[in-house]
Amino acid sequence: MNGDDFRGWRKPRRSFSNGQCVQVGQGPAAVGVRDTKLRESPVLVFSAGAWAAFTAGVKREPVAH
Repeated sequence: MNGDDFRGWRKPRRSFSNGQCVQVGQGPAAVGVRDTKLRESPVLVFSAGAWAAFTAGVKREPVAH
């Protein structure tokens, strides 16, 4: 899969202004994650269930910076 397989690319609301951000896009049965600055780079692909589990975990215990 590549970036064209996903729609609605967006940066997380709590992203930093240091340029080290990712974008998240929605696919038919998966979620894609790509580098904001390198939009043509490979896309990491997660099942919808795996992405939901990840985001729920981050909301429970935020990652330290």
